[in-house]
This record gives sequence, structure tokens and C-alpha cells, in this order.
Amino acid sequence: MMRKSVFVCSALLMAGTAFAQGDKPNIVLIMCDDMGYSDLGCYGSEIQTPHIDALAEDGVRFSNFKNTGRCCPSRASLLTGRHQHAVGLGWMTAVDEHRPGYRGQIADTIPTLAEIMKENGYSTYMAGKWHVTVDGAWKPKDSTPNGSYPTERGFDEFYGGLTGGGNYYKPKSIHRNEEKITTFPEGYYYTDAITDHAVAFIQNHDATKPFFMYVAHYAPHRPLQAPEERIDACRERYKVGYDLLRQERYRRLKEIGLIKSAVELPIHTGEFKKQARPSWDALDAKLKEEWIEEMATYAAMIEIMDDWIGEVVEEVKKRGEFDNTLFVFLSDNGATSEGGFISQLAADLSNTPYRSYKAKTFMGGISSPLIIHYPKKIKKGAGGVRADSTHITDILPTCLDLAGIEYPKTFNGAEIAPPDGISVVPALKNEALPERDFFFEHQTACSAISGDWKLVRLSTGWSWELIHLKEDPFEQNDVAKAYPEKVAELEEKWNAWGEKNNVLPLNPKGLSWDNRVKKYTEQYPVQDGREGNNK
Repeated sequence: MMRKSVFVCSALLMAGTAFAQGDKPNIVLIMCDDMGYSDLGCYGSEIQTPHIDALAEDGVRFSNFKNTGRCCPSRASLLTGRHQHAVGLGWMTAVDEHRPGYRGQIADTIPTLAEIMKENGYSTYMAGKWHVTVDGAWKPKDSTPNGSYPTERGFDEFYGGLTGGGNYYKPKSIHRNEEKITTFPEGYYYTDAITDHAVAFIQNHDATKPFFMYVAHYAPHRPLQAPEERIDACRERYKVGYDLLRQERYRRLKEIGLIKSAVELPIHTGEFKKQARPSWDALDAKLKEEWIEEMATYAAMIEIMDDWIGEVVEEVKKRGEFDNTLFVFLSDNGATSEGGFISQLAADLSNTPYRSYKAKTFMGGISSPLIIHYPKKIKKGAGGVRADSTHITDILPTCLDLAGIEYPKTFNGAEIAPPDGISVVPALKNEALPERDFFFEHQTACSAISGDWKLVRLSTGWSWELIHLKEDPFEQNDVAKAYPEKVAELEEKWNAWGEKNNVLPLNPKGLSWDNRVKKYTEQYPVQDGREGNNK
């Protein structure tokens, strides 16, 4: 049973009234934060996610979906359909570097998905994590909107954080539209509040128009926090340890058809630099308990999120519009090792079977689930798993395609190019998508995927690794020395992409987060983004 909402929703529209928007679908776009590839039940996990699983069962699951590897860049690409550097968010919102690809927020020369939907008659709502406005525009006391707040980039209504969040019981930078919220009621929990507002937006929606709603959950991003009774409900399943659970997840991934390789599940020992990766049996009792607590809390956070996604689905059903509502679910990047040794062992499980973590461009960092559910176009039982290579820039074109909306040729009085992504609607009809090359960069972690080949490096100063993905899908064997011509070919392609999309020059190797912020803040003391981030 769901916990009682800590907010009082506005009056309901007449019960049973169906939305009267004609053939235009409602769109509910749901993104979670820092969740690994295999962390959903429908992607092989022991974590219980029945509501998301139900969307997957009657929708389409994509097995080869790629994100940008980090939260802010992924959000920028999701909202614009373009590579993150091309819209000014090649790094994070922490600082405006006054370089075209690194302005710390989405460029005002490119429309967001919300702006396009609104222009085409949609009501637009957002609940959750924004994180595409430069920090200098909200952090200083008495800051005012700088043109890049959600309500200034296409959303009629907004509740959530301009940054990540920081705490589930007392988050930072929470806004209701443009008003900052600094006090929270007893029993407040951020995941609950996000969905309280999402449900209220549906309840109060003008029934004569379709709606687009972006629900950007902070869960299961750190800090790991959940009610104790929910953690207790998950703890027992993790006592068997990560070695067995990884094998069980891998077996289920293969049974589902999300993994088709015959390659044995590898142990990614090379990712452990400071301390060797132990087997579960070799871990001492104290560290075992720490890992169990971490995974139980993490699982509880995902399960709470799933409960609330069920509430959103139920509200749409109450309005009689479930069949004409497009649901899209994804994660912004892979699981993170940011919490240290125990967190790295946890992320190894979450990213099964892939190598590495959030902020890197190995598969563990850039692979995440993608689920598309739309009964009007995907008949019950006609869905399944698609292995087509897809990218987060594809979400915007797909939503527009299903809504029958053309991408604008101009924005703010200037001509604009088409988005970088493509519509994946053919895949929903069991038709193949075209072959494409994909390119990635974050904090000088770089990669290129072209057909069966992948070129990847940890950062500048590290050698390129060449991976033959057909034989080595989990990136275990570097064959760069055996195929130097292929390395040169893919590096040339990556450099061309970098030049075109404002990726270059890369940030100097070894410049830490704090020093990077300090460098550009000293160089450009005003960091509120008001002079226009497209300059």
C-alpha cells in the first residue's frame, strides 16, 4: 500500500472524464538518476519493480541504448536531441567556462522538447531534477531566474531541484515554478514529493489539451536514504553476496534476450586500482555488512520510485487515457562508484555485465535501460526486446514523431539544424534502425562506436583501447596493437565529431573539479549566465 502523500493535491477534474485532445498522445517521460543497466526486474534484477516491469512487458525494451555517461550532459541531450557539447553542456553546471561547449547550461539558441511541445498545443509539466542551469544562476542568495529555469524553457508548471538535490529529507534548491522552497513538512521524502506533484499536474490538467510531462527522479542518486522499514524489506536478498547475484542477473538477462552473447560473464578486476577486487567469500564480516546495507538501501530507493511510477500510471488510467499515453523510461547514466570501495562493489552488480561506471565512457557508464510503452502503437503482447543501437538524442525525435510534430526550422528568429538523434518508431514496428556511429566524451573520457568496433580511453594521457564488440562485448581485450589502422580510422572520426560539436579543446588532464571551477570563476567572476550562453 502506498504511503499517504505529504501534499494536498488540488481538486480533481470530474472523475472518469477522458482527455479530449484528439489523436495527440499524452507523453510521460521518466528519467531516473545513477541507476545501472541491470537494476530493474525487467532487466534481470532482484530489485522488485512491478510497475516499470508492466510497462516493459507490453512495450519495447532496448538492449543497446546509450546515454552520455553523466547527469547534466544526459539531461541536455534528452531535452534537445543534440550532443551535449553542441548545446553548451559538455561538462557540468558547476561553472561557465565561456567556451562554446562548456557554458554550464543549455544554449538559448536551441529549443527544448518542452518548448516544441508547448508551441504545438501541449500543456507541459515537470517534476524532479532539472540540473541544466548554471549554478551561478541559483546558488547566490537572492538569485533570480536567468532565462534557463524550467518555466523559461517551456514548462508551464515545475516542482523540483535546479541542481541534483543533496538530501532526500531536506533537499537543496527546490523550486515551485520560480519560487524557492526552503522549509519541508514532517515526513517529507523527495521521491514522494516529485510524484505528488506529477500526479497533481495530471489531476488539474485542462482536459481539452494533450500534456507532456517530464518526471526526473533523483533516486537512486547518492546520498543513499530511504525509510528504515523499506530498507529492512530488501536486506535479506543481499546476504548471498555480489558474486552470486551478478551470475543470477546475467542468467536472467540472457533468458530475457537482452544479452545474446555466449561470452562468459567477466569479473572486471582491472577497474579496481587502490584495492584488489575480492570475492564475496573473501570479504570480512564488517565489509559484507556495509555492502548489504548499501545495496538494501539502494534497492529500497528504486522500489519506492517504482511504487510512485505506478501511481502516475494509475492516475492516467483514471482519466481514461492510458491507451493514448506514451510512457518512456530511462536512466541518465550507469551506476556510480563515487562512494568508495563498497560503492564500487555495489556498482559492479548494478552495471552487470558491463565494465566501469558513471562518468566513464566504457559500457558500464554509458549503458542504461530504455523502455517505450504506447498501447495505441504497440499492441499488447506485440512488444519485446530490440537490439538496435539507440542513443539519448533519439528521445526528442521519437516523441515528436509519435505526436505528429515537425521539428522547427527556426528558433528565436534564427534558422536551426535538425537534431542529432533519430526517431526510433520503426523499431517499435519491428523494423531495423539505420546503422550509425556514436561518439562520447566526459571529463576527457572518450569513445567512439562504429559497427562492431569501439575505441575508448579512460582520459587524456591514457592510450586508446580498441575493442571488437562482436567478440568482446564486455570490453576485456584491447586489440589496438593488432589493428593500428582501425585505431587511426576511429580516432579521426572522433576528432571530426569533436571539432563539429564544440568538444575541443578538452579540459587539461589532471585539473580537478574544484580547481576547474576555481580557474574559470577567477577568470569570469560573474557566473549567472545572463549574458547569453550561446556567445
